[in-house]
Amino acid sequence: MQPLPVLLDKAPDAPFPPVEHALDDPDGLLAVGGDLAPTRFLNAYRSGIFPWYSEGEPILWWSPSRRAVFRTDGVHLSQRLRRRLRHSGWRVRADSAFGQVVTGCAAPRTGQSGTWITAEMQAAYARMHHLGHAHSIEVFDGDGRLVGGLFG
Repeated sequence: MQPLPVLLDKAPDAPFPPVEHALDDPDGLLAVGGDLAPTRFLNAYRSGIFPWYSEGEPILWWSPSRRAVFRTDGVHLSQRLRRRLRHSGWRVRADSAFGQVVTGCAAPRTGQSGTWITAEMQAAYARMHHLGHAHSIEVFDGDGRLVGGLFG
C-alpha cells in the first residue's frame, strides 16, 4: 500500500516533504493543502514542486518523475533564427503582457470542461510576477495581436 500525500502545515514557510516521497500513482502527488502565498510558492518551485488542482478541490502539490523545465539563462538564438523572426511579421517579447498570457492559457480548450489555472492560481501568478519571480514570453502578429505565449 502506497502512503498518502502529506497534509501541509498552514504556515507559508512550512517545509515541503522531500520530492522522493511523491506518489507513483498518481505520478508525483506529494502534498495537499496549504495556500498560494509567495513564500510557499517560491519554496515549492525551488524544490521542483508545483500546485495543480481544479476549482473546488484542495490545493494539490506535485513533483512528477518527468516534466518540462525551460532554463532561460542559456538561451541563444542563432543569427538565422533571429533573421527569420525579424522578417516573419511576428514580434517576440518578454513580460510585456503577462496577464493576457495567463488569461489566454486559462481559457477552456475544446473538449475540456475546465482549467487548472483557476482565478486563485491567476492571482498567485500575478503576485509572483509583480515580485519579479514569474515571467512570460509573448508572440504578437504584425497587427500587434497576442497570438501565443507561455508563463511560469
